[in-house]
Amino acid sequence: MRTQHTPHTPSAIRRTLNIGILAHVDAGKTSLTERLLYDTGAIGRLGSVDDGTTRTDTGTVERQRGITVRSAVVSFTVGATQVNVIDTPGHADFVAEVERALAVLDGAVLVLSAVEGVQAHTRVLMRTLREMRLPTLLFVNKTDRAGARCESLLADVRRKLTPYPVPMTAVHGIGTRAARTVPCSLDDPDFRTRVAETLAETDDALLARVVDGPYPSPDELRSALADRTAQGLAHPVYFGSALSGQGIAALIDGITGLLPPAAAPRTAAPQAPRGTVFAVERSPSGPKSAFVRLYSGELAARQRVTLHRREPDGTPYTYTGRITALEVVGAADGTGHRLTPGNIAKVRGVAGIRVGDSLGTPDGDAHRSHFPAPTLRTVVRPRDPDPGAAARLHTALQRLAEQDPLIHAAAEPDGTTSVLLHGEMQKEIIAAALADEYGIDAVFEPSRVVCRERPVGTGEAVEELGHRAPAPSGFWATVGLRVDPAPHGTGAVFRYETELGALPRAFHCAVEESVYAALRHGPYGWAVTDCTVTLTRSGFVGPVSTAADFRGLTPLVLARALERAGTRVHEPYHAFEADVPADALPAVTACLTALGADITETAPDSAAAWLVRGAIPARSRHTVERRLPGLTHGEGGWWTRPCGDRPMKTPETAPQAAPDH
Repeated sequence: MRTQHTPHTPSAIRRTLNIGILAHVDAGKTSLTERLLYDTGAIGRLGSVDDGTTRTDTGTVERQRGITVRSAVVSFTVGATQVNVIDTPGHADFVAEVERALAVLDGAVLVLSAVEGVQAHTRVLMRTLREMRLPTLLFVNKTDRAGARCESLLADVRRKLTPYPVPMTAVHGIGTRAARTVPCSLDDPDFRTRVAETLAETDDALLARVVDGPYPSPDELRSALADRTAQGLAHPVYFGSALSGQGIAALIDGITGLLPPAAAPRTAAPQAPRGTVFAVERSPSGPKSAFVRLYSGELAARQRVTLHRREPDGTPYTYTGRITALEVVGAADGTGHRLTPGNIAKVRGVAGIRVGDSLGTPDGDAHRSHFPAPTLRTVVRPRDPDPGAAARLHTALQRLAEQDPLIHAAAEPDGTTSVLLHGEMQKEIIAAALADEYGIDAVFEPSRVVCRERPVGTGEAVEELGHRAPAPSGFWATVGLRVDPAPHGTGAVFRYETELGALPRAFHCAVEESVYAALRHGPYGWAVTDCTVTLTRSGFVGPVSTAADFRGLTPLVLARALERAGTRVHEPYHAFEADVPADALPAVTACLTALGADITETAPDSAAAWLVRGAIPARSRHTVERRLPGLTHGEGGWWTRPCGDRPMKTPETAPQAAPDH
């Protein structure tokens, strides 16, 4: 059945809404995206995930595997609203891709399966959505499948996802092919009471009206529901089926009626363009395109723009380029050549553009990270022994890193290339992309956990030129550096205490670049982060001194300063929750403790199960996943999420291999 939502012409559109479709893998979010496009008239035929004909999974790997790997943008219109839909990956290993989507959204639809219910990655996504206070609707898919649930699933949603779910539809015949979804109406006294009581838990004034009167009217409750949804406090729940189309009409009404549109600029005065690059498309032979969400100002073809980023080693980088072509998502042919605030466009021509780049101002608030950096590292080499194969592999990985900078493809001294990962699934996807898009057969070494070093104190070192003589190390340069610890999350920062201009610009650049490069390997061999390195002394002898002298001397001085400051190795941790049968609790807690877990809470979850919460070293996570089914007779549940890092009890000077990889 096709929903009767008539699309309007672009001239009638008065507002734009950017939403994301998120879910645990296989919950049906790509199928839901297809159904939304079809039922609103944006496409004339439904695509199929199984057949590889969906509009959003366009890559070869995505079509072959039936999973979403890269975010894709499509759009439809309903009345006066244009809805840009960003379909995001569902697998936990692609949280970085989801993160970039969240940064540009006005709202989200979180998809659950009515059969599988609340799954591990569903909880990860919902926690992040709630932390961001991003307006979110829940869509319970697959109501026509055997085993589908309603009331018990709502209880799980209330217990595990949000305390304030508001069911907006009822299901008749759930779990059968004849399942039908009926919208609930605020004109129904019973439904009005349930909504009022739920919303009253988030608002004292509304609670007083519910208890003492006058009772809120349907219009007042409708307005209150939209307000609480916009604040990320209440979460409307819709039941349905993306395959049959049941419940889609009600969901579309919720999207356009409850999710707030893109915010308009606060001032009418002309503003400089400010936005975020959240996706990049590039084929081996075709041009590179980037998706940009704009927050203020305007963009047009032939316009020169300035973009900013911070490199993986902490180096700030600014560059300019000229847009040669611009296509606004959802615009009619010939009308989408100027990007305005709140909208998304595909731009071409800026050669150096990369996912995560900030348009307009460095380190702006448009793109904020809510997921930690990757915790695994692997080395990739070509199977082909031809010396040129390694160079081709490195170039291909650099191009893939444009789409996902967090993999940080870096050349190793032996000619191989290292990449960072969130999980093992990324190896398979990267290997398939290398084979399908670049014709390269790659071999991956076992993954290793990535640690970091942080200074524990302040350390200084200096090496100076003698009287008409080089420094003791033989370099014709004076370099003094001080290392200070910085707050967690600030990365590495380089600054000057010396007078700018005292050195030629080339020498300044040599010192700064050498500092960031040397910080990649601290005293224990790990990258040093969360520190401030200050140039305290500098000097040269013209025309003898060269930039090479400063590049050679700076790492030596920095190494001494770091040694005097002292560093501590930090290893990544994952927060965890385990649902454990009562009779298995002692064995599970003993296993967790033996693997270095810090158990913070043990509480009854139901009559026959316990909930165990805490944090565990990332290197031990997969060992628990492997042992838990045996310890719990297959009845245990396990959920984890990266939660930063902690000091390692015994600092490791060599990479720690990740177990079970």
